[in-house]
Amino acid sequence: MEYTVIHNKTDKRFEIHLDGKVAFEQYELFEGGIAYTHTEVPDELAGKGLAAYIAKYVLDYAQEHQLKVKPYCPYINAYINKHPEYQSNSLFHNKKTIMKTKKIEAVLAPPPAHMVGDGFRVHNFIPYGRGMSMERMSPFIMMDYNSKYYFPPTNELRGVGVHPHRGFETVTIAYKGKVAHHDSSGNSGVIGEGDVQWMTAASGILHKEYHEQQFSKEGGDFQMVQLWVNLPAKDKMSKPKYQGILNSEISKHQLPNNDGIIEVIAGEYNGTVGAASTFTSVHLFNAKLKKDASATFSFPAHFNTALLVIEGSIRVNDSENVMQDNFLLFANEGEEFVVKASEDAIVLILSGEPIDEPIVSHGPFVMNTQEEIIQAFNDVNMGKFGFLE
Repeated sequence: MEYTVIHNKTDKRFEIHLDGKVAFEQYELFEGGIAYTHTEVPDELAGKGLAAYIAKYVLDYAQEHQLKVKPYCPYINAYINKHPEYQSNSLFHNKKTIMKTKKIEAVLAPPPAHMVGDGFRVHNFIPYGRGMSMERMSPFIMMDYNSKYYFPPTNELRGVGVHPHRGFETVTIAYKGKVAHHDSSGNSGVIGEGDVQWMTAASGILHKEYHEQQFSKEGGDFQMVQLWVNLPAKDKMSKPKYQGILNSEISKHQLPNNDGIIEVIAGEYNGTVGAASTFTSVHLFNAKLKKDASATFSFPAHFNTALLVIEGSIRVNDSENVMQDNFLLFANEGEEFVVKASEDAIVLILSGEPIDEPIVSHGPFVMNTQEEIIQAFNDVNMGKFGFLE
């Protein structure tokens, strides 16, 4: 394969052209260095080794131009961890001496629960009061948490009927029970305990989500998280897609001394890269820790970072106890924090680079202008989102 490499200084990215498609590495410049923020490889070019090629190319570029590197992008960071010749150039390689402790901004108890359809009893943490706006947690613009709740057996399919989305992605993480999905692009699937459904609505899609049929008939405990992950303006009208990620496909980082595992859904943890493809720099982990075990996490200070205790209880930075079903928000100061399990615990860790663009939302649409919201309603009414029974 022959690649054509273009340094697109206008859009601040290195582009790799192959077979009429473009993969790229986004960057930002700072005094004396370059920050690599996001790798994107089109689905059509997956499996061709482009992510590794891009990583080597941009790191060689930095060395050639004597630039220090901030590897915010998980693929770049993972490549550096595996290739020692680049580590002296990375500002984040010696994390123990460089990283400052990330400060805690707030701990939030779960807001009052409400029903979404008849199958999801949720606490809405994002957006919420106390400053928890869409902008504050960008790119995470919505979080519904269905804390563990028993649904009795029924022959009816509980859930949410056909509805549209445009301008963002929905990420559903199942902890208990099973969720089924259908959409107007022809995608369908069922996720069970530990699985993830990552749907890119982008230019527009109709979908429905509900309890899986057998789970509905038998009843049982149901627990899940749904996130809305915003898309930058340039990607809001891209083609919809669906990633159904089984737990067996999720990358897992084993902690020392058999203390637990970090499931890397998206992003990167200590060289382990997540299974989900993303449009911007997003880190999403399930930390499964045994009692008294600790795990350290590091993210850039300007990334919006939080955690949700799914099960058990924890202590953060040896200063704050966080109980089950509580949400902890970090301030945009410092990079590193430590989670210690007070008992066996499952903790959802989320961190992402903010998308510095206007957010205009209305119901199932999240765009950049009011005119785009009006257009979305018009397009749905004209049948441009497809058809779904």
